Amino acid sequence: MNLPEDLETRLTELCQRLLDQHSARLIIDPLGQSSGYWFGGGNICLNPTGQILISGRFRNQGDARTGTGEGTRGLECAVFAADSPHAKFEKILSLSKKDLSHSEEVVSIEGVSLLPKLSNENEYDFFISTEKKMPYPKSLINFQKPGTGVWSIDLLKSNDGMNSFDLSQMRTVARSEKGSTLHYKDPVALHGEHGETIILYCHHPFSWSSSNTGLLSRKNGSESFQLISENILSRGNSWDVACSRITERLKVPQVGPFADLPKLSLYFYDGAECLRPLDQNPKAAKRPRGYSCEELGGLAWGWDHAFPELHKISVNFPSFISPKGTGCSRYTSATSLEDGSLFATWQQSQENESQPLVGHHLSSSEVIRILSS
Repeated sequence: MNLPEDLETRLTELCQRLLDQHSARLIIDPLGQSSGYWFGGGNICLNPTGQILISGRFRNQGDARTGTGEGTRGLECAVFAADSPHAKFEKILSLSKKDLSHSEEVVSIEGVSLLPKLSNENEYDFFISTEKKMPYPKSLINFQKPGTGVWSIDLLKSNDGMNSFDLSQMRTVARSEKGSTLHYKDPVALHGEHGETIILYCHHPFSWSSSNTGLLSRKNGSESFQLISENILSRGNSWDVACSRITERLKVPQVGPFADLPKLSLYFYDGAECLRPLDQNPKAAKRPRGYSCEELGGLAWGWDHAFPELHKISVNFPSFISPKGTGCSRYTSATSLEDGSLFATWQQSQENESQPLVGHHLSSSEVIRILSS
């Protein structure tokens, strides 16, 4: 079943208004004001009282190809909380690289995702990706740069809010031995239609030549995740030819004409034309082209009953570009609040090329107007 063109246009307008690049407010500053410093790579969720929680990691300057020899890179995982999208967010949890080094030394903390349990009893699964100081498989060992490691996804559990994460019980739940998908990172944890836990994740090959989105699933009551797909959102032919990394699913409010349709969701993803910056012809029209750590934002949609079948909206060009710095706009997270309004956060490039976490709130009346007009 196709989505009528006019309804796809309304979804595009909704997301452009939600991720308003000019009206976004600063949520969390990075630890430095220059290229390579950011906070983000996490998600938004609500606790049982309706308080807004934002997870992410502080990243300092560094290069993943050279390990910690040229910068400290991902050094702290954190959760912030506030009572409204307009309030100041305060840090309520901090985890260091040492804290997370349960099996191997952590070289860098990567993307994270905080998932409340369906029981809604202040219990959480916290999925954290890290680069661990461990060797490549023997067949690929000659390609490993000194000081670098392998990325994988770990799980921390809490049965009492942010105060009871047990580091001694932390375990790795997703990793790869295949050269084509060697590095697992940036989990996006979701609840499936049947109560299962879903993880959308980014993976890179040993050659660092692309970024792709895979899918893992854990049945209710099980402890282990099963690989469902290594590619649920194929890279495109234009602006996202090198990278296609999903960072969020947002369920579309069932208002206006959408009330008469099956349930569907929007998917925000990061794309890039290349992994390293490309030279542009000085006589041609210039544009942000996106590259590793400076990706641009894309949009897709899908019927919930047909998941993981997705349909890209951002085919020829990205949908979200910062008006400042490199144009980078990435790691979008969004959620519906209890009053029907929408709140989104994302990393946005600044004039100094740092990437603070910025956010924007769209009222319920605007959501209804856009989707119903």
